[in-house]
Amino acid sequence: MITFANAKINIGLQVLNRRTDGYHNLETVFYPVKLYDILEIVPSDTVRLEVSGIRIPNDNQDNLCIRAYKLLTEDFDLSPVCIYLHKHIPVGAGLGGGSADAAFLIKLLAQYFKLVLSIEQMENYTRRLGADCTFFIRNEPVYATGIGDIFTPVEVNLSRYSFVLVKPPVHISTGEAYGSIRSLRESKQLLENINLPVEAWREKIFNDFEIGIFERYPEIRGIKSYLYEQGAIYAAMSGSGSTVFGIFEKPVELEEMKCKNEVFWV
Repeated sequence: MITFANAKINIGLQVLNRRTDGYHNLETVFYPVKLYDILEIVPSDTVRLEVSGIRIPNDNQDNLCIRAYKLLTEDFDLSPVCIYLHKHIPVGAGLGGGSADAAFLIKLLAQYFKLVLSIEQMENYTRRLGADCTFFIRNEPVYATGIGDIFTPVEVNLSRYSFVLVKPPVHISTGEAYGSIRSLRESKQLLENINLPVEAWREKIFNDFEIGIFERYPEIRGIKSYLYEQGAIYAAMSGSGSTVFGIFEKPVELEEMKCKNEVFWV
């Protein structure tokens, strides 16, 4: 049984303040995009994960997919399966690939084993795996607050636009991203501004990680500038990076970007 786990982008990301538990309150908009990993499960004598495509740093028993399977075994008597994961979503890119894989695997296991799980029950499992995992259960645009785990649906439809995702050969850890923030800013009314025309986003919607990350990695700033030069209506780094996405009125080539970067047209 096979499923396709899609990526997401962050449209805007404001870090509001540091919490007493060490995490940060933030606001962002998660939006699904058509860039996919492939997941397949088949019967097996033992539970195992086999990975192809992009190499991932943690493809052993601690991988999120294995952890998702083990979560379900706490409540259900599941027979062993082999999980085949073909990675196409870049790792350490701010696109939520690992979280998507775990969430889609829970949905796939529920279907495979004929488990009677509601949307809310599947969301309860994913909350134990990571802040943004839960987004991929419903997989619809949301305004996210808290640590990125409290969702409010938003009416954002970008289906008429073309996206380009550019991933430079840079891996940015979450710790590095938060360490790069120069100051914590009050809310910039993201929930209000996301309803503006896309053409207005450039002056209204921001990613707080960009300033510090751009200082450390000027090549990422260069990608954003280049996307605007090529006609992007809006361009930004997704989440904590390092992927930069551009929204265009119509498809663009940008083949020259492939010399040093991974480039995806979605």
